[in-house]
Amino acid sequence: MSVEARKRAFLEGLEARLRETIQGAHEAEARAADAAAEIQAEARRREDAKEATLQARLSSGHRDRRERALGELETLRAFTRKGLPVFGRKDAVAIGALVDVAVEADDGDEERSLFLLPVGAGCELEGPGGDGFVSVATPSSPIGRALLGARVGDSVEVVVAGRDSEWTVLDLC
Repeated sequence: MSVEARKRAFLEGLEARLRETIQGAHEAEARAADAAAEIQAEARRREDAKEATLQARLSSGHRDRRERALGELETLRAFTRKGLPVFGRKDAVAIGALVDVAVEADDGDEERSLFLLPVGAGCELEGPGGDGFVSVATPSSPIGRALLGARVGDSVEVVVAGRDSEWTVLDLC
C-alpha cells in the first residue's frame, strides 16, 4: 500500500473518531438538557433547583465538546483538501509526516509511529487492514513541538507528564 493510501486511511479513521465524538456529545447534550428541563419543571425544593443547574451545566459542557470536535473536523478536512505532503528521508519533520521514532525507555528503546497532524493529539489509529497503529501528534503537543524540524537520525528531548525522554527519528514519509 502506498504512503498516500496509508495516510488517507489514517485520516479517515481520525475523521470517523471525530464524528463519533460529535454524535456522542450531541446525544449527551440533549439528554442533559431534557433532564434539566424536567427537573426545573418539577422543582419544589432547593435541591431540585441545584440539580437542574447541574444538568444545565452538563448540557453546556457537552455542547462545548461537540463544537470543539466540529472545529477539529473542519480543520482536518481543510488540511486534507490541500493535498497530503510526501516526505523523503532528508526532509525535516512537518505537519503531514508519518514519523517512526525510537523512544528511550528504562528497558531499552521502544519504537513508535506518529502522524503529525493539525488536530487529534493523543488519538491512536489502526492502520488499514490492521496494519499496525499510529499515534497522532500535533504541533501544539509536547511531542509534536519537539519533533517539528527534526530529520532522520536527529534525537530530541520530549517532556511528557513531567518526564524527560530522548526520541530519535528513524524514518519519515
